[in-house]
Amino acid sequence: MVRTFATIGLSLICAGSSALTDNSTASHPGVRFHDITEAAGIAFVRPSAPEKKYVVESISAGVALFDFNNDGLPDIYLVNALTVANPDGPSPSALFRNRGNGTFEEVAAQAGVAHPGWGMGAAVADVNNDGWLDLYVTCFGPNKLYLNRGDGTFGDATSKANVGDPGCGQGAAFGDYDNDGDVDLYVANYVEFDLDKLPEFGKGHFCHYRGVPVQCGPRGLPGGEDALYRNQGDGTFVDVTREAKVLEKERLYGMGVVWSDLDRDGWPDLYVANDTQANYLYRNLGNGTFREMGLESGVAVGQDGGPQGSMGVAIGDYNRDGRPDIFVTNYADQYHTLYRQDRAFFFTDVSFGSRIAASSFPFVGWGVDFVDFDNDSWPDLLAVNSHVYPQIEQPPVSVPYRQRCLLYRNNGDETFTETTSRNGDPLMKKQTSRGAAFGDIDNDGDVDVIINNLDGGPMLLRNEGGNRSHWLLVRTRGTQSNRAGIGARVRVVTSDGAQEQEVRSGSSYLSQNDLRLHFGLGKETRVREVEVRWPSGAVDRLQDLQADQILTIQEGDHPTGGRTP
Repeated sequence: MVRTFATIGLSLICAGSSALTDNSTASHPGVRFHDITEAAGIAFVRPSAPEKKYVVESISAGVALFDFNNDGLPDIYLVNALTVANPDGPSPSALFRNRGNGTFEEVAAQAGVAHPGWGMGAAVADVNNDGWLDLYVTCFGPNKLYLNRGDGTFGDATSKANVGDPGCGQGAAFGDYDNDGDVDLYVANYVEFDLDKLPEFGKGHFCHYRGVPVQCGPRGLPGGEDALYRNQGDGTFVDVTREAKVLEKERLYGMGVVWSDLDRDGWPDLYVANDTQANYLYRNLGNGTFREMGLESGVAVGQDGGPQGSMGVAIGDYNRDGRPDIFVTNYADQYHTLYRQDRAFFFTDVSFGSRIAASSFPFVGWGVDFVDFDNDSWPDLLAVNSHVYPQIEQPPVSVPYRQRCLLYRNNGDETFTETTSRNGDPLMKKQTSRGAAFGDIDNDGDVDVIINNLDGGPMLLRNEGGNRSHWLLVRTRGTQSNRAGIGARVRVVTSDGAQEQEVRSGSSYLSQNDLRLHFGLGKETRVREVEVRWPSGAVDRLQDLQADQILTIQEGDHPTGGRTP
């Protein structure tokens, strides 16, 4: 790979404090984010209990960006929730159909996905391999699986599929862990919470923050039990948590979940972010079982050896060395953690060396992903932040509850520079952000962002200027592998070197990115090669392609005769 250190990338994290300033010294040329929420017709309010007296009222608001009607345009699903005072609702979630002209139409009721219950997050996959993306919504029990009928509507298949997990569902992700051609499902559960036995606000050791009475938990409450469901290929799933050896050693507070083939052996591994406890990394042994090795891999805790309050997870190759790295958003007075993978399952915490850690200490991080916003070929990073307790805005704490965005620039030399205030006023807006999803909503060649917020409406940010550099957008379509190509590894080669990404279901915080993979190409107008390694083991390869196009690759259409890994 050829490294061009003069090339500058962009990395973004959403947080907020008027007392905290952007320390950048130079703006990133050409890229600005514009709030187009109102103009796009995204009329949605995510109400919540204003005092957040209970932990289940503070942790929801996921968002999914996916093309539910196969028209080539990403649509938006915003997850809504209930409150302890009104646990029966209604509090409808929203599905906004992308009209393709810069506006969206709300169709959740007609589509049959408006009322999943006490919604938390969402993940997307083609569960039955019929060519239409299905929707899974995690809830404060039970979760919901909506199967896409292909006519603009969904059917509730939860009971038949046996995936109505009754816990406090948080992160969920689909991945074909046994490589049998259909996607399986992992669900992280947060706490056991009984509406008939409510913890008393501000009473007890785990119900104070810096001397201020706040909601109780998660510590002091029983942790939730995560679950792995294997897809049996007949419309049903079976719980294989114990036999697959992903039964937790102890019940922790599960939040973000991502499947990724971290060692490139052809078997997807699993990373789970746990709040206030060590994170888990399950290595797929290729025989239907996993081995948990978070501590020995160096991705369970922070640099000081202590667990962090982890929420969101992103996986991407930020330094383009061919090995996926892991980024985790954490609680205030800690730092957002960047784990660089130096060899298979051996990671180093480079948060300080990369110049990300110092600026992230005051913030509570949630949604996150690696994204090349300016198309310079270096993956950038965006995460959204907000504190948990509204009460901290009062003395003696007196710190902001709503938080602004942090924008980091990938310098191409394994360091980042914060440039938040110079890339659009919306990034400085203080919000109660939770979920964030990323994708090119207008198919113009640069990546946009949708953020779901508590206590108000979402924010749709359009990237303007990123497409001044070249790009390639890749959609995968499996035949022997699962239809959406989840787990496929796509490698794009230009004269500037190689980039590799993976198609993933579920990531960020309780959210779903557009399944299409976006590659920034910088000044390169042609692509030497695109290689796809499918979960089935097949390899497709295309050569000498024009940049600046949306490319659909179907498994088997361009075979190499080789097999992976």
